[in-house]
Amino acid sequence: MTTPPADLWHHYGRARHATDRAVPDAFRWSWSQDSGPGAAALGDVTGLHVGDLGAGTARHAAHLALHHQPARIDAVDASPAQHAMAADLYGHLAPRLRIEQADVVSHLRAAAGGAYDVLYSVFGAVDFTEQRELLPAAAAALRPGGRLVFSTLAHYLGGARARPDVQHADVPARTPDGEAVTMRRWVLQEQVWSKLLTEAGFTRISVAVLPGGAGPRTADAHLVTACRGAS
Repeated sequence: MTTPPADLWHHYGRARHATDRAVPDAFRWSWSQDSGPGAAALGDVTGLHVGDLGAGTARHAAHLALHHQPARIDAVDASPAQHAMAADLYGHLAPRLRIEQADVVSHLRAAAGGAYDVLYSVFGAVDFTEQRELLPAAAAALRPGGRLVFSTLAHYLGGARARPDVQHADVPARTPDGEAVTMRRWVLQEQVWSKLLTEAGFTRISVAVLPGGAGPRTADAHLVTACRGAS
């Protein structure tokens, strides 16, 4: 029997979960979560099938479900802890909001054939998944012309430049029992994202910079938009 990997997101968001149970009244892409173009970057999602890749506690997905009337939004995250908190916070928004615990790549591969109209990630699965697996799976899961939108770090939190190649960094994490370990995070330069997306079958690629604002751990972000090409 294979031992499941430790949930490295077990501790993330627990303090907020205990004190803030409201559906957010805004959708934010920036690292500081206080600026950016909002849900408008996704286009009009009314009546569409939307997927949040690496949804965490599903706060962004809950906002869309309540305020933007998609036909359905799937909040997908592999972490058992994040899934449990999301279900506790926003399970009442079903069936419009579907909260699913699953590996994102496996989920997208199962949805191949154009199941989704829009996919997005806010410093989520796109940052923490091997892109040569994730991006082709996302393209296959989108209908032709469907949109992928994601925000990702434009440089490392310590200020170092993003990578000029497809190489991850090992960043600090903790197991549920508090052991210090690392996880992989991809922080890539704009032209690297464009090349990866083109290789995966996306077109109409654009990358905008979102300023990080003030603070000791501030960071600029890239807001990346791409469309699946015609089959």
